[in-house]
Amino acid sequence: EAAAPPPRPSPQEPVTVLGQIGCDGNGKLNAKSVVLEGDRERSAGARVPLDLSELPEYSLFPGQVRARRERRRLRLRLRPAQPAASQVVAVEGTNSTGRRLVASKLYEAVKSPILGPDEEILGPGRCRHTAVPAGAAQRLVLAACGPYTTSDSLAYAPLADLVAVVARDKPDVCVLFGPFVDAKHEEVESCRLLGSFADVFKLCVRTIVEGTRSAGCQLVFVPSLRDVHHDYVYPQPPFACAELPKEDRPRVHFVSDPCTLEIGGAVFGLTSTDLLFHMGAEEISSSSGLSDRLTRILRHVLTQRSYYPLYPPAEELNVDYESFWGHAALPVTPDVLVVPSELRYFVKDVLGCVCVNPGRLTKGRVGGTYGRLYVRRRPAEGRRENPCVAAQVVRI
Repeated sequence: EAAAPPPRPSPQEPVTVLGQIGCDGNGKLNAKSVVLEGDRERSAGARVPLDLSELPEYSLFPGQVRARRERRRLRLRLRPAQPAASQVVAVEGTNSTGRRLVASKLYEAVKSPILGPDEEILGPGRCRHTAVPAGAAQRLVLAACGPYTTSDSLAYAPLADLVAVVARDKPDVCVLFGPFVDAKHEEVESCRLLGSFADVFKLCVRTIVEGTRSAGCQLVFVPSLRDVHHDYVYPQPPFACAELPKEDRPRVHFVSDPCTLEIGGAVFGLTSTDLLFHMGAEEISSSSGLSDRLTRILRHVLTQRSYYPLYPPAEELNVDYESFWGHAALPVTPDVLVVPSELRYFVKDVLGCVCVNPGRLTKGRVGGTYGRLYVRRRPAEGRRENPCVAAQVVRI
């Protein structure tokens, strides 16, 4: 005698659903075009339209992974082959017709844990350590993002001003984001240079290294997709620059974009890719009260555990998904997240993480801004406390 099939929930019973936010067409995501997509293994990539009309507020973007609780036995899960495409949605709602999920509540994903007291976050492209030892002493970190020339000249005068600031203030670490040889500069586009792109970059690095030698600070170079001489792919490998003087090599660090870096016991997340601009152009939201768009985007970055959770990516971004998960995932929630952007500079506390947009060192033909951070570890026995961080954005 055949066994009776297991009971199935009625269309009105609540069920938890996990899936990826997508768009039902080729246009920009909007409240009427949102779909939830499952993985290939469990749901054969099934997609179902998502009705947001009953939600009091929401914030969604393409690629976001959400778990949802609604009234249907359909289960959608994250597609492991595309970890970037991950806004996980949890929703309570109904699917009485079997054709559309009517959501009544969204559940926010959980951020990554913080680094434990005895843990290291080493891994391919994930963490590099500077020579600044951990301890209770206060550390000064400067963060600046290119371009380092004004739009009408390649004289690197703003960079010379920054080097003078480093020599004067003697920070422990100076983090420099590209572009160093900007592909969008008019003279670069027209190839009106006295040497090759690589030669100009080497001259730029030599100027920085020699100009900061008296300060003795650690230098961290983060590449940019706008660096004309470097690999145009995301995640982006570190610069290759082997012509450093022997005495300077211990304090010069070439890292990837993105990168998770430990400085004096504090965890820094670094990326030169303008994820704020990219995600801000694709996010849709509805809120009954005051809502800060940049804070929402930064919350998504931390809870999606990815330096670039947008999928599909911006058209200008060439993403290597084979190396994405090993190099662009957030292994832990950083103490400080530095995200240079074309948008206005800011300092924000988001989910216990200090997020800083230092702006760009130049704005057209005039000088721009850079970031200054004071970091101090708080003593704690047997556990790790978030460091005290004071941050400001300074005009060059």
